[in-house]
Amino acid sequence: MTEPRTFLWNELLTDDQPTAGEFYSQLFGWQRREVDAGPLGTYTVFQRDGRDVAGMMNPTARDYAGSRPPRWISYIGVDDATNIAARVADLGGTVLEPPNHVHGVGTICMFKDPVGAFTYVMQPERAPAE
Repeated sequence: MTEPRTFLWNELLTDDQPTAGEFYSQLFGWQRREVDAGPLGTYTVFQRDGRDVAGMMNPTARDYAGSRPPRWISYIGVDDATNIAARVADLGGTVLEPPNHVHGVGTICMFKDPVGAFTYVMQPERAPAE
């Protein structure tokens, strides 16, 4: 993981992954690796020189509530997503998606800050100790 409390991942939400994928691949020279995300459809990992640099996914019903346009979202790395979620309301924000574990990725939580900006935090999954 990168340093905690810094941006660690960016992801494009769009219902047209083929067009967006081709655009960013041509624009930045990114390669695409598609992953089956089960009920969420296809998750595309953008790579540069074999290194994962960003992701792309189909929006969920929650993501597009109110007919939101396609958009990039960012994740801020944290040590404890549950603790962050508990503090959001105390600071005037609203938890929109409580902490949930994504196997192989970590624990993710989405919230809205007091001025209405949406953001995600991610507590990356730790590799098992050897």
